[in-house]
Amino acid sequence: MSKVCEICGKSPTTGNMVSHSNKKAKRWWKPNVHKVRAVVDGEVKRIRVCAKCLKAGKVTRAI
Repeated sequence: MSKVCEICGKSPTTGNMVSHSNKKAKRWWKPNVHKVRAVVDGEVKRIRVCAKCLKAGKVTRAI
């Protein structure tokens, strides 16, 4: 299952954890993605949406 926002396309990214001694180790940043019932093209669907898109009102939620 992919963790990608279907509105903005936000997905997990990689980088380094950097310790005080400047030692590097790999890590992931995962987006805050929720499964939401939303109105898409006039019909109700379950889509994955990040919290930023929900808060910005880019999605109309189905009740």
